[in-house]
Amino acid sequence: MEILGVLLVLAVLFGLGVAALIVVGLVKAARTVGEKVERQEAKARRAVENVTLKAKTYTQTGPQGQISAVRLRLRTSLDGTRQVLEGGVAQDGQLGESLALLARLDAHAAELDGELRTLEREPDTGRVAAKLPELRERAERITHSAEAMRWAAQDRMHRFAEDELSRLSQECEDEAGALRHWDVAAGSGGSGGGAGGAAASGASGAGGASGAGGASGAAREAGGTGGVRPGLTDGRGRPSAEELLGLADPVAKLTQRLRKPSAGPSAG
Repeated sequence: MEILGVLLVLAVLFGLGVAALIVVGLVKAARTVGEKVERQEAKARRAVENVTLKAKTYTQTGPQGQISAVRLRLRTSLDGTRQVLEGGVAQDGQLGESLALLARLDAHAAELDGELRTLEREPDTGRVAAKLPELRERAERITHSAEAMRWAAQDRMHRFAEDELSRLSQECEDEAGALRHWDVAAGSGGSGGGAGGAAASGASGAGGASGAGGASGAAREAGGTGGVRPGLTDGRGRPSAEELLGLADPVAKLTQRLRKPSAGPSAG
């Protein structure tokens, strides 16, 4: 019985926990849906107001039409800046600070829009003419600040896109060069072969020159030693005894006749 009681208590607690989680989830979902509905309703109301202001700008004349034009330009400038900043904050966290400044600027714009709406219902045209220049000047300051942030954010995103594109193009060029690795290998091999051929031709030319030099030296040596017959000089360049006695020519002729091959036996 005690075990059944404990199990029953645990089952009840588990059911209560599940029910609480379901209730919390439903409340959060309902709150999220309500916030989305409010945002969509605010956007729809603002769109309708913008269309109404645009229509008043074209249909009404005088101060009333000028007030509508000022309100429309103020709203359009702030909405355009908000769209640009919210679209780029996911890629650039620096734009979060710009969004915070825009929220403060939007508060001033909302206050000014309320004053313009009040002035738009003012029946005294003199007061409208007196207050409108001041309110228009404030609207111009707010519009200029919003446009400055919007243009700066656009330039910043364009610059980042250009830098990223430059880096990507360089990486693609490097990858293309790596894919064509055989061109680099062929170029290095051709230059190495040309250098080897030049070295081989230089070595052969040097060998030929040294061989020619050796041959000419040997010839000069042979000419130097073979130009003088043994026995005609004493080996030191001085005339021999045959030259002094005038017997050099007869001895040379006799030597040549002795060196001639003897003719073979005749047929007879």
